Amino acid sequence: MRVTILGNNSALPAFGRHPSAQAVSVYGELLLIDCGEGTQIQMQRYGLRWRSMHHIFISHLHGDHYFGLPGLLNSMSLLGRTAPLHLYAPADLKPILDSILLVADTVLSYPLYFHALPDGVALLADDPSFSVTCFPVEHRIQCHGFLVERKTRGRKLLPEKCNEYGIPAAYYEYLKKGQDYERKDGFLVKNEWVTEDGPSAKRYAYCADTLFTDSFLTVIQGADTIYHECTYLEKDAAKALARHHSTAAQAAQIAKLANAKQLILGHFSSKYKELEPFFDEASAIFPNVFVSIEGTSYEI
Repeated sequence: MRVTILGNNSALPAFGRHPSAQAVSVYGELLLIDCGEGTQIQMQRYGLRWRSMHHIFISHLHGDHYFGLPGLLNSMSLLGRTAPLHLYAPADLKPILDSILLVADTVLSYPLYFHALPDGVALLADDPSFSVTCFPVEHRIQCHGFLVERKTRGRKLLPEKCNEYGIPAAYYEYLKKGQDYERKDGFLVKNEWVTEDGPSAKRYAYCADTLFTDSFLTVIQGADTIYHECTYLEKDAAKALARHHSTAAQAAQIAKLANAKQLILGHFSSKYKELEPFFDEASAIFPNVFVSIEGTSYEI
């Protein structure tokens, strides 16, 4: 499980940085979170293929988080996509997209299922490999964060050992669940002889545009990785408060309170050219911090 940063700037593209977008890969499935202007170009640049993407999540309707969506949806249609796509976003986005498609006389080549985000915490997607839960954050308009959880696939089989002990393939699913196998001759094959630990469950929290608050702390508690916006440095804390954003120090405080394993910073204001001060400010509070770099994939 990893997250690839496609855009780490705020409202205005600046200094080679793009508006918000990132892709979370879970067992090969690609989940797109936010879709700022230029997202599809960034996906091409960094080798992310939309054919493995079936879910898109939009946190809120400020343009730097969704202006790239109409272009991406249209491009996938022009390229012949047929697989269904699920879009989770604030309800007001649907008439916007409907209007764009209508005036262009465009009919998508694939089914697009729109799911309006609720007001509170809710399970949005529940796949055998992962789940995605939304949670409200505190911004100037309705805005949600997303918790992506990779599910465990149980024990990992050791095929050579299974063959050595004469275990039929029909029993493999039970081995993955940790069960032993009793042969017809009465010999009990211990599970640990033919399996090993599989991929563990992982939790990634995307904390979208928000002022400093602990209101969603219970949802993200214990996350393996947290992405938290830090539009400003602490010297501009008053501006952050007025515009319902956070500072790097405040993002670090949230990661510390959540007992997270690592923190990724992003959504930088275009007033800052250099990003090293964000690392300095956050790492003084929470040591395992990364200042996001576009095109970089971070292991969860």
